[in-house]
Amino acid sequence: MPDTVPLSPRPIIRQLPPDAVNRIAAGEVVERPAAAVKELVENALDAGAKSISISIEGGGLKRIIVEDDGCGMSGDDMLMALQRHATSKLKPGEDGRIDLLNIFTMGFRGEALPSIGSVSRMTISSRAAGEDAAEVFVEAGRIEGPKPAAFTGAGLSGTRIEVRDLFHATPARLKFMKSERSETMAVTDAVKRLAMARCDVAFSLESNGRSTFRYAAHPDTPEGHLERLGAIMGRDFRENALEIEAEREGVRLSGFAGLPTLNRGNAQQQYLFVNGRPVKDRMLNGVIRAAYQDFLARDRHPMAALFVDLDPELVDVNVHPAKTEVRFRDAQNVRGLIIGSLRHTLAAAGHRASTTVAGYALGRAQAEPVQADVFRPSSLWADPAPGTTGQRAPVQSDYVRSAPQPAGTAQFGERDHTYQDGAPSARVETEVVAEAPQDFPLGVARAQLHETYIVAQTEDGIVIVDQHAAHERLVYEDMKRQMAEGGVKRQALLIPDVVDLTEEEASRILERSEELAELGLEIEPFGQGAVCVRATPALFGEMDVAGLVRDLADDFAEYDAGLALKERFEEVMGNMACRGSVRAGRRLNAQEMNALLRQMEATPHSGQCNHGRPTYVELKLADIERLFGRR
Repeated sequence: MPDTVPLSPRPIIRQLPPDAVNRIAAGEVVERPAAAVKELVENALDAGAKSISISIEGGGLKRIIVEDDGCGMSGDDMLMALQRHATSKLKPGEDGRIDLLNIFTMGFRGEALPSIGSVSRMTISSRAAGEDAAEVFVEAGRIEGPKPAAFTGAGLSGTRIEVRDLFHATPARLKFMKSERSETMAVTDAVKRLAMARCDVAFSLESNGRSTFRYAAHPDTPEGHLERLGAIMGRDFRENALEIEAEREGVRLSGFAGLPTLNRGNAQQQYLFVNGRPVKDRMLNGVIRAAYQDFLARDRHPMAALFVDLDPELVDVNVHPAKTEVRFRDAQNVRGLIIGSLRHTLAAAGHRASTTVAGYALGRAQAEPVQADVFRPSSLWADPAPGTTGQRAPVQSDYVRSAPQPAGTAQFGERDHTYQDGAPSARVETEVVAEAPQDFPLGVARAQLHETYIVAQTEDGIVIVDQHAAHERLVYEDMKRQMAEGGVKRQALLIPDVVDLTEEEASRILERSEELAELGLEIEPFGQGAVCVRATPALFGEMDVAGLVRDLADDFAEYDAGLALKERFEEVMGNMACRGSVRAGRRLNAQEMNALLRQMEATPHSGQCNHGRPTYVELKLADIERLFGRR
């Protein structure tokens, strides 16, 4: 008779006890002190608070206190609030059913207070308007009270919640907590995100008895929002943020985005709020990257705080227990709205670059002061002749201005002025330009330094322009405009240029000849391992054709074999613009320099090149005076 496998006993289905249910819920909702603080502050906001104070000790594990001046609760309200799934934020409709899609509050699950109380020692004291204050104590899910209490809040109503020894009822959870500093930073970040969404509410945070921040309340206006964002994201953001306001198909977008030249090495300064709720959405980083891809290098990230408001039925906020994620019914519409609005706003900024560009330069100058003996008086003054007592006499330096040019020529001197050691020239304008500096945002050209940088005088300072970076952006924007109008204009070469390549490189180029023709580059095969260039983009003028073709062959080697050039259109066009622009080391006369400045003023995005570098630095007179100790 074959051996039989003994049957395991049939499992018994049991109802979990309330304390276990609450601890399980706490594991989903309150995974760390920052989550507990977030839930308590959200409750305060839903209660109509206009001032919220938070105090923590030991990163929030030892103690959390949240005080608000909201509507408060009675003793019976507090007992009901400590029951699971008890909430004042969902109300039945006329048919008696509760619509879970119409969520207008920060919280709605009714799990926060019982979950926190099940893993800590929690005291709730509250007073509703016109009623006596009451207090309830909860330890590991056990409730004591309510009983009369002395409410110390500043308002006629409000609530004070004190949480001690978080996770003492689940000590295994404590092993997974990070350092006190990390937990404190997480709490700080959570409160700051909530404060960013509600500029009309005052917030304060203390850690171990020391004030971390205090944010005053501001009017619920764009100016008020920018003040709050500036207090949290920094003065640089406040000074260099662009306001965003757009609407499409019932979705409204508002907020602020930083200029491209104000960027960071990570995406931590990018925030998204949906119906006032701070969320972490994977789509956000990709959307902002797509909007800024013309202006930033791959390892740089812009700063932005975007607020999306839409009908609650169009977004699901019930995706995550902690409500940190949402799901849009029409994600494509939201994505298109954000990208389109950001691009439109950046285009409207024109040539503007962030003030941090000059600030960084000044910071470097102040951090690394020039030694006093670098500029020696003896370089321009000769010692008196031996045996005389006269004062030093000026020496005629090789670095002098040339003779004035005939009227109407507005050109630099023909003579090459160089330093005595043969360094690149600094050629100064010799004729007074008719235009006044105050007539133009980027001023009037006064000199060209090292045949690379243009120095212009503005109404209240100077502007230093990187001629290659600036022209690169101008060429790129012109190419984009021509492509939108049907293709880049080309100029035929009188003598076709034959470029020798390897057979593999030539094959890669010829495979995309039709697509390159749309970009103004006309290429044909010319024997084995060579191509013939018959036309180049007209806006490039004279250029290194062979170098451009070889660089394109290298670029194509990195692309997917089946990838159409149009899919890498902006990257290829940006690289072509870079290689076809005015190079550093080229001498420009006054008319050329001023023409470049005027084009920059009229061209969108000209404040940064295609790789995200600034095209100019502006120094105000006050900045210059500080450098020389005049201020």
